[in-house]
Amino acid sequence: MDERQVEQILQNPKFKEMVAKKSKLSWTLTAIMLFVYVGFMLLVGYNKAFLKSSFDGGVITWGIPLGLGIIVLSFVLCGVYSFIANRSLDQLNAEAMKEVEAIAHEKGNH
Repeated sequence: MDERQVEQILQNPKFKEMVAKKSKLSWTLTAIMLFVYVGFMLLVGYNKAFLKSSFDGGVITWGIPLGLGIIVLSFVLCGVYSFIANRSLDQLNAEAMKEVEAIAHEKGNH
């Protein structure tokens, strides 16, 4: 591919839309995970007494379900990303790839 074809691909509306949606989704999910994780770390650093306390005087402390919740959240966010990517981003990718292939085949005509 020459520079002209690369520029055509980068300026392609479907390609731009796909990149924008993927970026927005990735940054949103990253922000959610970062917010929850940093919140947990701040809780560990500044409120250990709460994490050591147990519900209803039982054996399990608040720290265990909160820590497990963060792990579960990471899997849930991966599932959300996969669901959205399979539902909309893959379709945009396929449409963009068709146009990219058309651009690549243009080289033989010029």
